[in-house]
Formats: sequence, C-alpha cells, structure tokens
Amino acid sequence: MASALLFSACKGNAQQEENSTLKTAFQEKFAIGTAMNAWQITGRDTAAIRIIKDQFSAIVAENCMKSGRLQPEEGEFTFELADQFVEFGEQNNMLINGHTLIWHSQAPKWFFTDEEGQDVSREVLIERMKKHIHTVVGRYKGRVDTWDVVNEAILDDGSYRESKFYRIIGEDFIKLAFQFAHEADPEAELYYNDYSMAEPGKREGVVRMVKKLQAEGVKIDGIGMQGHIGLNHPEIREFEKSLEAFAGLGVEVMVTELDLTVLPSPWDDQGAEVSKNFDYEDKMNPFPDGLPDEVNGDFNARYLEFFALFLKHQDKISRITLWGVADQHSWRNGWPIRGRTDYPLLFDRENKPKEVVADIINLSNQY
Repeated sequence: MASALLFSACKGNAQQEENSTLKTAFQEKFAIGTAMNAWQITGRDTAAIRIIKDQFSAIVAENCMKSGRLQPEEGEFTFELADQFVEFGEQNNMLINGHTLIWHSQAPKWFFTDEEGQDVSREVLIERMKKHIHTVVGRYKGRVDTWDVVNEAILDDGSYRESKFYRIIGEDFIKLAFQFAHEADPEAELYYNDYSMAEPGKREGVVRMVKKLQAEGVKIDGIGMQGHIGLNHPEIREFEKSLEAFAGLGVEVMVTELDLTVLPSPWDDQGAEVSKNFDYEDKMNPFPDGLPDEVNGDFNARYLEFFALFLKHQDKISRITLWGVADQHSWRNGWPIRGRTDYPLLFDRENKPKEVVADIINLSNQY
C-alpha cells in the first residue's frame, strides 16, 4: 500500500513538473497566448520576452497591426514593427494572430473622408478597405495564422454599431472585409472579435450576423470573446451560454483579450468601450500599494472559475489569450480612469508568476 501511494505521489509530481508552465499545461487542450507591445516586439523588455517564450504558445499584436498604425496616411504603410512581431512568432514557433483589420477605433481619419473633409462615397470606402486588407494580409500570407478581421461591430443590444464603416457602406462592410481577407490569404483563419459577449443581446446579435454571413457563403472560421472581466461581472453562466451558442454555429471560439480588473467601475457594467474615460478620484483607486489578502483571494478564485469553464469546454475553444504579459503592461491601469493601479494579469509588476498560475496549471491536470 505504501509503495502504491509513493508511486502515485511520484507520478503526480512528475506530471506537475512536466506541466510547469502554462504553455506545457495546455498544449493538448488549447493554445495559450498573450498580447505583445512595442517594447517587447523590439526586444527592449527582456523580462517580458522571457515570460512570453517560457509560458505562451500564441501571440497577438496589441497595437502595431491596427489600421491607424499600419497606414497613417493613404498609401503610406509602416510595416517595420509588424514585421518584427511576425518574425518573433516565427522564430519561436508560435501561433500568430493579426489584430485587427477593420475597427472603427484607431482607424486613420483619412480612411473615411475626401480632400474637403466630407465623407467619401460607399464605393471609395469599399475600395480603400479592399486595398488595406489586400496589402496587409497579402504581405503576411502564409505567415500570420489567424486574423481578427472585424472588431466590435455589434452593440450590447445586438444592433449594429453606427460606425463610419456602417454609415457609409451598411452592414455589408463586414461581409466585404471577410471576403477581401480570404482573397488575400485563402489559408488564414478569419475571426470576428468583440467585447461584452456574455450580454444576451450581443450574443443574439452576433449569432444573427454570423448566420447571415454563413448563408451568403462567407468564410468565417471563429468568434473571439474578449475576456475583459471583473470580480462580479459578467455572470459566468451567461459567458458559458455565449460560448455554447457561438460553438453551435460550427465555428471555433477563442477568448481573445483576457484580463481581470479588481478596481471599481464608474458604471454598472464592465464593457470595453475604449472611447469612454472618467475623472480620477482616490476612491476609484483603492489599491495603489498592493492587494489586500481578501481581494487577492477573490482574484484567484475568479480566475480559477473561468479557467475551469475553459477546460470544461476545451473541445470548443482553440485559444485563450491574455491581454498583456504582466500587470504593468495592462491597459486597465489607464482605462476608464487614468492613473490607477490594477492587477489584472497572471504575472506581477516584478514579472513573477502570481500564485494563481500554479493553481491554474494544477487545475489543468484534472481535465
């Protein structure tokens, strides 16, 4: 009996040692990724680069592939940083995700206006979209594995966001974007990406939109659920309902921008509308010097709750991506209120794994 217990303990320890990083723990389940910023892409943040290489199997461009960065002036493309990002992924044998081709935010103003500053015609905007997508996707054909083709086009109530793309082209801008991306690289996987995907109205709107694309023969391979979560929002069952609904469309599901804010929100929900900002107040920055034990315990429990959900549905999920490497890199520190200190990621400000990382790895061994 003692020998059997010793063998069991040794086997368990061996498995834990083998799965000592997030990358190895999830390698048979789904890809585990992170977003890379400019300092990491260019090699200046060596501590973060070590974490990326050791812990993650997938990378996404945080900002350098957005249209305003790639084509700030019409016809003038700036590919240097994006090239370095792709090269990093190739050199380290990682799944490379391009983010994002068509998004109303961080798009250059020239995209939508003529020389007099008036809105361009539908035909002109379609042609500009086509040129941008063909140029960008074509440049990385066979190198970038997946693209977030359209980002955040559906509102929480399920209606279309009245962006410039929608106002000038109509809802067909989504179909056209996917068609242009497929033309540029027929082998790349093409995704729709959005936040607050646990909201029932948005869930239904995205399902309607994807079904329409599928009925029209448009190639759409997956749906990205941005995982910008809080300690109390969204309800995990609603998140699960959306995950199941999207998988039921016959596409892959990714959690694309996972982070967990512990800070109070100035409004009731925990969406990710980047245009919103609020004034700083001390009460809205309650943990400038670190998390109390109780809050840290809630943080750990919440992350484990979501990773248990991801593992439960590993047959439906192809990738989980953290939106940043360590806490100091997170956009959460400055949004929606600048100057706050948040703790949303799995690695702390000293680039060390938080205790929840080992718990997540141990949890993965149970599935």
